[in-house]
Amino acid sequence: MAEVVVVGSINVDLSIGVPHALRRGETLLGSDLTRSGGGKGANQAVACARLGRSVAMVGAVGDDVEGGWMIDLLAAEGVDTRGILRLPVSTGQAVILVEQDGESTIVVSPGANAGLAPQDLDRVRDSIASARCVLVQQEIAATVVEHAATLATGLFVLNPAPARPVSAGLLSRVDVLVPNRYELAGLCQTSPSDDLDVVARMARALKGPGCIVVTLGSDGALVVQADRTVHVPPVQVEPIDATAAGDTFCAALVDALLDGSDMVDAARWACRVAAIAVGRRGAMDSIPKRAEIR
Repeated sequence: MAEVVVVGSINVDLSIGVPHALRRGETLLGSDLTRSGGGKGANQAVACARLGRSVAMVGAVGDDVEGGWMIDLLAAEGVDTRGILRLPVSTGQAVILVEQDGESTIVVSPGANAGLAPQDLDRVRDSIASARCVLVQQEIAATVVEHAATLATGLFVLNPAPARPVSAGLLSRVDVLVPNRYELAGLCQTSPSDDLDVVARMARALKGPGCIVVTLGSDGALVVQADRTVHVPPVQVEPIDATAAGDTFCAALVDALLDGSDMVDAARWACRVAAIAVGRRGAMDSIPKRAEIR
């Protein structure tokens, strides 16, 4: 059985470099189009595998060429793909516009990801229940996320991205919540802030999660626990493409926690690993292997 089970999205990423953020009604000339594996779930599964973890992926792809390509890609990374369904629809697609400072704007067409249903998890319930950690995001239906939480017996980690409301019942089952500052503000139904004291107050206002680790991009991360709040500074890097940075951070956080690190040390490790991804182009292509991390 895999020690980490990732329940989430599987997409094909289409990336274009752009000179600046697109304005309404504007047409831009961009760089050459690149095609790569992606989706928050698949990215996190590959990141865990590249850090040396045994990983199983639970998700859905279409019955098209892209679906077969994504299954083969994940299997080549050492990810157990037996929990991936083939549905009679298109595989999920993401169009990513990457600005010159590395920031990205992403539009996702869910495709088969939207067809993943709670009962599909029952096919692999033993795998989910036996995992040391279940890692989930929100590019799949809320009902699927909630069912994954009921089946998990190990560490349950939720990356609430993209932002949407999360029920109090689900939050009560979350051991570690990993939002960015904008997703945190959405959960709290307020405006995002760059003030770390305000971010900490937002996190403490959420009732349920055992710990909240807020990713802050170039400002590092903020660990908010019952008895302390710790700012983890960033690892300085020349940013190229931040597309998979958050997914890499989540996987590295899980990796360190499974090794017995406390939450602050785990966040430090996650910042180190994510910094490498920020300094490379692409989503899944940017995720480092353990041997590359100094």
